[in-house]
Amino acid sequence: MAATEKILVLDFGGQYNQLIARRVRDQHVYCEILPYTTPLSVIRAGGYRGVIFTGGPNSVYLEESPHYSADILDLGIPVLGICYGAQLMAWMLGGKIERAPGREYGRVEMRVSPNSLLFAGLPEASVCWMSHTDYISRPPEGFAVTARTDSCPCAAMEDAARGLYAVQFHPEVTHSEFGQQILHNFLFLACGVKGDWVMDNFIEETVSRLRREIGGQGVVLGLSGGVDSSVAAALLSRAVGRQLTCVFVDQGLMRKDEGDFVEETFTRLFDMNFVRVNCQEAFLSHLKGVTDPEAKRRIIGTEFYRVFWDEIRARYSGGFFAQGTIYPDRIESGKGDAATIKTHHNQVKLPEDIAFSGVIEPLKDLFKDEVRRVGEKLGIPRELVWRQPFPGPGLGVRVIGEVTAERVKILQEADWVLRDEMKKSGCEDRAAQFFAVLPGVRTVGVMGDARTYDELIAIRAVTTDDFMTADWAKLPYEVLGRISNRIINEVEHVNRVVYDITSKPPGTVEWE
Repeated sequence: MAATEKILVLDFGGQYNQLIARRVRDQHVYCEILPYTTPLSVIRAGGYRGVIFTGGPNSVYLEESPHYSADILDLGIPVLGICYGAQLMAWMLGGKIERAPGREYGRVEMRVSPNSLLFAGLPEASVCWMSHTDYISRPPEGFAVTARTDSCPCAAMEDAARGLYAVQFHPEVTHSEFGQQILHNFLFLACGVKGDWVMDNFIEETVSRLRREIGGQGVVLGLSGGVDSSVAAALLSRAVGRQLTCVFVDQGLMRKDEGDFVEETFTRLFDMNFVRVNCQEAFLSHLKGVTDPEAKRRIIGTEFYRVFWDEIRARYSGGFFAQGTIYPDRIESGKGDAATIKTHHNQVKLPEDIAFSGVIEPLKDLFKDEVRRVGEKLGIPRELVWRQPFPGPGLGVRVIGEVTAERVKILQEADWVLRDEMKKSGCEDRAAQFFAVLPGVRTVGVMGDARTYDELIAIRAVTTDDFMTADWAKLPYEVLGRISNRIINEVEHVNRVVYDITSKPPGTVEWE
């Protein structure tokens, strides 16, 4: 991607590495993440305006902990160390890191120096988010302590002459009261960026690049109906029109009427060849008698790719294969030097018997929120652009136990009522994700003066910024009451509704 200004996030194993990059991009500055194993020569040649060291779970004074050459601090570009990154900077330059006499976790009041560039415009006292066991007991020579807390005598330090800044807390999380201002000061005051990276430039540059790269050849894309593949399809459609073929495998495990909605949207709004493969019966036959969640995931994934590639083989006549890969997929799937965390469905192994001209990933440099903004600008309906996270196996892992056509239909109808009522009540934006689950539990009930023994529906709704942690959504009782009444009255074979009030941790967002 063309970018006049770039910031590097050097990852030392911190859980907030992607969040830091997103916060930088929120300020219209393009940002990349590289692992700490990246050679200094690569960083030197990268043209970065600044570097941010992430946090990490290790103690910097242990030999096995991730380290880096101190030469990176002499490149002549500003460096900001966060948490472990702050301790690493101090350790590299001769400071002292020790086990803290009292650990700090969570919200802590911090007092800052009014003369610090990093804290320009901040009040003397504010709240920051701490998460550390070690601390900087002696800053390196040339550094001034610029922030303190009751338990941490060096909550921040800087050597402004060398452009080196370090904070023990996490400015990237929303709990840090002025975190965005601190990052803004580093980017605009220390690094001197202009902040001219915008989505309009991305769309224009990407469409132009795709036309050059594809030329007159065809492109095949697997369209799931999710945000990433939908936006990738829209970009490719704008670039090459009917040279694009989108294959949509409807395995019958989507939400109610979702397959029809996806087909109608893409055939109406975009110029492309749209192929829909309806195969619920085949999927359900493979799932017959299977109750283990991992076995269900494996079967659904295997069958999906078999159907998809068989369709491609029947239609393929040369050209490119496109994927809706986004930046977190590449980081977590271990591209380059990054450790493999998990392999994403957006990054698939291509069959050896199909000779593609190459793989196209138009969204590979974007985060999810950026993908959504591109989708809006491309005219994709809000229902698709802001579609909530949906498991790859679909309702197959929200139907607990065996997946049958009857049980899928019950869950589809109950989930539709939930989504309809959340929208009507104005609660749709109060939860980051909400859905219904069919736990496979039958309960006794009384309906029409008769005893029933029918299915239970569980409702799950959570609030979260990043899905790493989540709390159950405090929906109004009257809304929950209407949801329950409607599901019981409108969905056959359901006589009871319960609400899941488990946070993450200890629970997860999904049940399986």
